Amino acid sequence: MGDESSAGGAGFQSPPPFSLSAAGQELAFYPGGADRREALFALVDDARDQLDVCFYIFDEDEIGTQFRDALCRAAQRGVDVTLIIDRFGAAASDEFLRPLVESGGRYMCFSRRWTRRYLIRNHQKIVIADRERAMIGGFNIADDYFADAADEGWNDLAIGIEGSALEGLNEWFALLRSWTEKERTPYRVIRRAVRTREWGDDKVRWLIGGPTPSLSPWARDISTALAQGQRLDLIMAYFSPPRTLCRRIGRIARKGQTRLLMAAKSDNGATIGATRALYSGLLESGACIWEFTPTKLHTKLIVLDDTVYLGSANFDMRSLYINLELVLKITDPALAERMREFVSEHLAVSERITPELHRQRATLFNRVRWWAGWVLVSVIDYTITRKLNLGI
Repeated sequence: MGDESSAGGAGFQSPPPFSLSAAGQELAFYPGGADRREALFALVDDARDQLDVCFYIFDEDEIGTQFRDALCRAAQRGVDVTLIIDRFGAAASDEFLRPLVESGGRYMCFSRRWTRRYLIRNHQKIVIADRERAMIGGFNIADDYFADAADEGWNDLAIGIEGSALEGLNEWFALLRSWTEKERTPYRVIRRAVRTREWGDDKVRWLIGGPTPSLSPWARDISTALAQGQRLDLIMAYFSPPRTLCRRIGRIARKGQTRLLMAAKSDNGATIGATRALYSGLLESGACIWEFTPTKLHTKLIVLDDTVYLGSANFDMRSLYINLELVLKITDPALAERMREFVSEHLAVSERITPELHRQRATLFNRVRWWAGWVLVSVIDYTITRKLNLGI
C-alpha cells in the first residue's frame, strides 16, 4: 500500500507501487516512502556480485545508517560495492563511512577538495545491482525521502529498471567512477563527455546533463521537444527555467493541454518564489497550474506527447545547465498515458492556481519576494556557478 498521511498531509495517500513494460524495458514505480525504502533495500540485499551506487545527499541519520549497514552486509558477503557521494550535498563523513571500507567496499567523493569545479553538483541518484537491475529517481539517502506526508516527508518517485537500458547506465557509471577516482581529472574531460554522450535509440535513451559550453544532451533534447510538442504534463519540485523555455511551454498551452504541478512546500522558500514569479505569463497563455499542498514536493516528471522523462533533473537553470544529471527518456504511448494518470492523482489533492487566485496573491510585497527568489535562484546562483566552472 502507499503511504497515508493525516494532519500534515491533509489526508493525502501516495499512490501504491505500479509496474509496466515500456519500449522493451520492465519498469517499476515507487511513489510512497515506505514502498521506496522496501524496494531500495531489496535491490541491495539481493545483489550477488556488484553494487554501483551514487547519491547527491547521504545523511548520517536513521535511513543513512541503515543503508550504509546494508552496503556493508553486501560487501561482507563478497559483493563488489562502490559508493559515490557528492561532497557538497552529502553529510556522510569519512568516519561514518569507514565501516563500509572495513567490510571490503569502497566509497569516493565527487569534488572532495575546494576547487572551481566544487560548485558543480553531482546531482544523480543511481543504484545498480549486478549490472542487471537498477533504480533511479529524485530521492536521496535521508530520512525525509522515506517518510510519509504526515511527517513532512518528501513526495518523490523512484523508478526500478530492467532491460537493455542497463547497458548505457553501466557505461555511464563506469565513466563517473573513473572521474571520481582521479580527483584531479581535468574538468574539460567531463564536459566533453557530457556534451557528447548519449545511449539508446528512438524509444529509450539516457540523457546526460552537466556543464558544457553549449547545451548538454538533456537540455538540448527537452528544449527541442518543447518547441515541437502538443501536450504537456509536468510535476516539478523546482521550476525556474529560462524565458525561452517558458515561452515554448506557453505555445503548447495555447494550442493544446498543459498541466503543471508545482511545489507549495519546499526546503527552500526562494525556489517557490522563483516559480510563482513565472505564473502570470504561463496563465495568460492558457496553462493550467496547480500547487501540491499535502507535503514537500521533490518529484521530477515530464510527459510530453508520447514521451516520458524520468530521473534526477529539476526544471531550473542549475539542473538544465550546470549539475551532473541523469534522465531516462522513453517514448511509449501506453507509458505516457499511465504517467498522465499518475499526474491526475496528484492534481486531485492539489490547489488549482486560477488567474483570480494568482492576482489575489500577487501583492506588491509578494511580487518583490517572488522576483527576489527568481533572481537568487536563476540569476545569481547560476551566473556565479557558471563563471566559476565553465571557464576551466
